[in-house]
Amino acid sequence: MARLTHTVTVAPLDRGWFEEAAGTLVDLLDGSRARADGSVLLADGRAVAGLRLLKGRHLRSGARYGEVPEPVTPGADGRVPAGPGTDGAADGPSRSGTAGSGAAGGSSGPGTAAGPTGSGASGGAAATVPSATVGAVVLRAWRPAHSVEVESRVAEDGLALRLKVRLSEPRRPRALDLSLSGHRPDGGSLYRFSGRGAADLAAWWAAVDRLPSALPAARPPVTARAAHRLAKARLTVTPHPADDGSWRISVVLSVRGRWLLRPVGAVALFFARRPVERGFREAVENAAAQWNTALAELTPRHGEALRAEIADALTEPEPEPDKTVPGRPADPWRPADIGPEAR
Repeated sequence: MARLTHTVTVAPLDRGWFEEAAGTLVDLLDGSRARADGSVLLADGRAVAGLRLLKGRHLRSGARYGEVPEPVTPGADGRVPAGPGTDGAADGPSRSGTAGSGAAGGSSGPGTAAGPTGSGASGGAAATVPSATVGAVVLRAWRPAHSVEVESRVAEDGLALRLKVRLSEPRRPRALDLSLSGHRPDGGSLYRFSGRGAADLAAWWAAVDRLPSALPAARPPVTARAAHRLAKARLTVTPHPADDGSWRISVVLSVRGRWLLRPVGAVALFFARRPVERGFREAVENAAAQWNTALAELTPRHGEALRAEIADALTEPEPEPDKTVPGRPADPWRPADIGPEAR
């Protein structure tokens, strides 16, 4: 087993500001509404950038959200290439808000890009047709006074990923739990992995409120576990206040090989331990630098000024990424065995 540890110093985050910002964000979303075309509007009438209701009722269990589908241009032979817009997901080609219905000859619904529809890959499409989203977010629970749960599934480059997130007491966050799994539909067990993480925010604030001379918290407030057929990993993050008011963050990563990889990994680690340790330290240092940069950019606003700043961030369009996806992505809603769960 390999055990790597490193401690960094980061700027502290004000708890009062953090909880006010979280509560403001939840209130803005709770007061939003969805139009007939699927766009989500804040109370002031501005649309949330990159977010569209694809199916279900806004802020109700089962509501599905995604980005605006991108059009697919037919090839030189007039046919639509096999891609994200030619297959419906597990819900079937007639579901509202996906362009799979357009590919099957159905009518467009909320979340479908405007434009003529074709007959799909089986017929000659003479015009650009809409494409279904490759990833989507499903709202499992929206109870701002208790918890918010979301599930995201994304298929990219033949790899299907599923992420579940649960936030307790969103207006004054107390705990964050997440699980991640991935698999390649046409691959074996070597292409499956899973992981779980938890952040006890109440324990985090209690740890950083200690005196600098006090002992560190007995249990790390942030833990994560990952499991693969060949290896298991565990990550812990423990904060401790420094004399100057900053936070000292201790990060510990433990990796254990499984099956035949255990003796092979031990030999490989013997020769590569220094580069591995150096890479781990650099990764932690980079994360700390990004944290410090993000805090330095935050404006210490409160009240209506903070509300306006968050609303602006929600409605400001992001730069267009490169959406070229070669090949045929897997269906993100296809049920599959996700492999061993992290324990």
